[in-house]
Amino acid sequence: MNRVVSVWLPDWPVTAFRRAEPAAAPPEGQPFALIGREGQRQVLTALNPAARALGLRMGQAHADARAMVPDLIGLPARPDQDRDALRRLALWAERYAPTVATCALFPGQEGLFLDMTGGAHLFGGEAALLAEMRARLAAAGVPARVAMADTLGAAWALARFAPEPETIAPPGGTREALADLPVAALRLQPAAVTLLGRFGLRRIGDLYALPRAGLARRFRGEAGLAVVERLDQALGAAGEAVDPVRPPPVYRAWMVFAEPLLDTAGVDHRLDDLARELARQLDRDGQGARRLTLTAFRVDGRAVGLSAGLSAPAARPAHLTRLLREKGLEHLDLGFGADALMLSADRAEPLAARQGEMTGERAVVAADALAALIDRLQAKLGEDAVRQPVLAESWTPERSERWIRASPEAAAVSVADDDPARPLMLFDPPEPVQTMAELPDGLPAQFVWRRVARKVARAEGPERLSAEWWRPAARPERAPRTRDYYRVEDQDGRRYWLFREGLYGREDAPPAEGEPPREPTWWLHGVFA
Repeated sequence: MNRVVSVWLPDWPVTAFRRAEPAAAPPEGQPFALIGREGQRQVLTALNPAARALGLRMGQAHADARAMVPDLIGLPARPDQDRDALRRLALWAERYAPTVATCALFPGQEGLFLDMTGGAHLFGGEAALLAEMRARLAAAGVPARVAMADTLGAAWALARFAPEPETIAPPGGTREALADLPVAALRLQPAAVTLLGRFGLRRIGDLYALPRAGLARRFRGEAGLAVVERLDQALGAAGEAVDPVRPPPVYRAWMVFAEPLLDTAGVDHRLDDLARELARQLDRDGQGARRLTLTAFRVDGRAVGLSAGLSAPAARPAHLTRLLREKGLEHLDLGFGADALMLSADRAEPLAARQGEMTGERAVVAADALAALIDRLQAKLGEDAVRQPVLAESWTPERSERWIRASPEAAAVSVADDDPARPLMLFDPPEPVQTMAELPDGLPAQFVWRRVARKVARAEGPERLSAEWWRPAARPERAPRTRDYYRVEDQDGRRYWLFREGLYGREDAPPAEGEPPREPTWWLHGVFA
């Protein structure tokens, strides 16, 4: 059975402001509000308990609030920063569950959802989990109310409307736990709550006896459909998906410490144990990590992380730890200390079994060493900084390769033995040369390249490459033409790759107005080692 934890953060914008700018925040007992715009008016968007105790309310005009409470301190609201702070708090909550989502359905009702299915026993049970969670948030200056239930809707309702700050609806006891709560606990819009009140339906239990079809008909339009949908979601008759702040890791290993780690040396000391546990999980399923994340959960309610990608699936602890150390553990900002660490494989792929006797033990070792080298270079230089060429579907030499992120699989691709020889160094674009030949379409006898004349001692060719007719030309009179390639050697033993573009008498395009005739031309495309 599913078990969901809902964390309600009362007055979250005020809490986020105090945490971000403690020097600018007024004392706790001073009436304080955040001010936003609603059309042409300035209104209160968040209040602290002192301001609420004096009768102020959210949505009230700022001028009216100042008339009621002259010593009210008002500062500009920061909704974007509030959302970012809520997301950071959700990342911290991943110490308890791999799937955490933010909830900001209504102003003043911001909170978190945690999928704790099958995980509460790791923290001493459900009651101990809620107590620890709330205590840690309070220590970080974040007041909270928490609840656990079978459904997301029920947990949301209990966290905000139950009399106790820590509430647990036992498995299978959702209907009884929600029966006495007001209908507003179903996450309904104020108009729907008002409409239900007119019919005397003020508690969720009042809706149980009403048929779903009749309930939807009685409250026409979207309000009626919303009541039925929210009731079914809270009771588990209808499913509800959440959008986690980041995809849950495929595998994870974590540690909790009684005393916080104050520096990265302590993190480094425990990294080997985390890697061994993660490798054990990966080996169990025949998987290898393709992306690692080391997360440190700070005592102030923040989470900091370090991520690294792998060019090939890997599950060896030594390789995983070396990669993270190369990435730079010293960059982790632990603040006043971290009381938990998590090493996760955010992406994993099956490990391909390789038989050394068939493929050669040296080839297997070389492939592993290449993968480790690529990973270390990417950790130092950046994942997109290490690249390699691969073959592309084009017989034109300058288009026959493209650059991709380096990986052992791509590096293993080789050219077939029957492919013609190509020089190690190609010029892109090819460089023009002037040639002399006994016949116009014969072998070159001499050519001039970079103002130096070179006499041909040996020549081999041609290797004919036709034009790629499907590639449109920028100008019709400059359409691509056939190439005849020659491997030539000069009297000093230097070897070159020349080609003639165009066929005499067959691909002579008529010249454009004001231009000379377009005759075949010679080019140097590369040099052999």
